[in-house]
Amino acid sequence: MSPKEFRTELMKVMPGYSWTVHKSRIDGYLSATGTQSSGFNRLSTLRVERRDNHAGRGFPWYEVKSAGFGLRAPFLASNEDSTLARALRGLQQHYEAMAATYAGHAWALQSARP
Repeated sequence: MSPKEFRTELMKVMPGYSWTVHKSRIDGYLSATGTQSSGFNRLSTLRVERRDNHAGRGFPWYEVKSAGFGLRAPFLASNEDSTLARALRGLQQHYEAMAATYAGHAWALQSARP
């Protein structure tokens, strides 16, 4: 896959991000960074890495990572899968599960107060 095709795939799956595809000297490896901003504030950063021949099996493999607010925010979580859409869906499901867990704890604390 060429960098141009990779960018097209990223834009199709996640059009709400501004994408930068990074140069690579390694055959079969592509990486990109997507950002969402409001003015000068970076709201979200998404890092995508694509390997064409995962573990010598001849199919692509995607790893996605996301970071929150700010230019130097640490990555919060990552997920891997055989398609970009599946990798992103898995990451989203992870965040939804964590949100439900934290919401349950917040509700328990709130309901215990008079």
